[in-house]
Amino acid sequence: MREYVLVLLIAAATTFLMSGVCRRVALRYGATAKVRDRDVHTIPIPYFGGVAMLFGVVAAVLLATNLPWLGRHVGVQHDAYAVLAGAAIICLVGALDDLLELNALAKFAGQVFAAGVVVALGVKMLWIPVGDTIYSLDNVASVAITVFFVVLCSNAVNFVDGLDGLATGVVGIGALAFFGYSYWLAYEQDLVLATTSSLVTVALAGACIGFLPHNFFPARMFMGDSGALLLGLLLATSTVSLTGQIDSEQMSGASGTDLVPAFLPLVLPLAILALPFLDLVLAVVRRTYAGKWWFVADKQHIHHRLLERGHSQRWAVILMYFWSALISGSVIALGLVRTWWAIGLVGLVAVAVVVATWWPSRQRKTV
Repeated sequence: MREYVLVLLIAAATTFLMSGVCRRVALRYGATAKVRDRDVHTIPIPYFGGVAMLFGVVAAVLLATNLPWLGRHVGVQHDAYAVLAGAAIICLVGALDDLLELNALAKFAGQVFAAGVVVALGVKMLWIPVGDTIYSLDNVASVAITVFFVVLCSNAVNFVDGLDGLATGVVGIGALAFFGYSYWLAYEQDLVLATTSSLVTVALAGACIGFLPHNFFPARMFMGDSGALLLGLLLATSTVSLTGQIDSEQMSGASGTDLVPAFLPLVLPLAILALPFLDLVLAVVRRTYAGKWWFVADKQHIHHRLLERGHSQRWAVILMYFWSALISGSVIALGLVRTWWAIGLVGLVAVAVVVATWWPSRQRKTV
C-alpha cells in the first residue's frame, strides 16, 4: 500500500506543476475555450489540462515500475506501458482537437486507433459474466468489446465536462473507488495485490487531485478533450486489465455461485459515469421529443438544471461529487457487504444528497 500512496503523490505533484506550464503553452498557441451560448464561463479559458495529467500519469507509472514491489511484476509493467501508449495517442488526438477543432469523424477515428493500440499490445477483455456464468471471449469478440468499451467511456467523460472541476472530481472520486475495490478484491481472495488496474486507477486519482486546484471554480484552465478522452481511456483500461490479471474462476469459486466480484469490475466504470450516461440519455430523449437532432447542443443538461435551481457553480459541482460518490460507493457496498446496515446507511446518505439537491438554494448563489 505504501508504494501505491507514493504513486498517487507523484502523479498529483507532477500534474500540479505541469499544469502551469501547459497553461502557458495553451495561451501562446491559442488553445482556449471560446465562450459559446451553452457555456457557463464568460471569458476564454486555456486548454491542455489533459496534457498535464498525462505527464502526471506517466511519471507515476515510470516510478511504479522501478519500485521494489510493484516493479517486480512483469505483467503489471507490460500492461501499464500498453495503457500509456494508448493514453498518449488519445491525449494527442484530444490536444489536436483543442487546438484545431477536428471534425467528429477524425476524432472518433483517433479514439478507435488509441483503443486498437492498447488491444494490439495485449490489454483486452478476456471474460465477461452473463447470468450466473462467466464466459471466456474469443479473439474477435475480445477486440470488439474492448474497443467499444474504451470509446464509450472516453466520450462519456467528455460529455460530463461542463462545469469547472466537474469531470476532474467525478473521475477522481470514481478512480479512488475503483482502486479501493480492486485492491480489496485481490486482498480478500488472496490474489496478487499488484495489478495494472490498481496502479492505473491510483495514478489517475493522483492526476485528478493535482489538476483540481487549477480546474475548480473559478477555473484557470480546462482539461479539454485531451483530458476528457484520456480519463475515459484510463478508466476503461483499468477494467479491461483487471479481467486479464484476476482469475475469474478463483473469484467465483471463493463463494460458490456468487459472481458479484466478477460483475463489479465491469459495472463500476458505468456506475462512476452514471451521471453522464443518464445526462446523455435524457438529452437524446429531450431533443428527439422537441424535433431536433440528438447532437444539437442545448442548456438543459443536469448541471444546467442545478444552476437554474439557484445553486452556484461551486455548489452544483459539489452536489455532483456527492452523487458520484454515492453511486459508486453504494455499488461497492451493496455488492460486497449486502447487509441491512449497509443498505440503511446507503439509504440515509441518498436521502441527504437528495435533500441537498432539491432544497431551495437561492442563498447559495454567492458561495
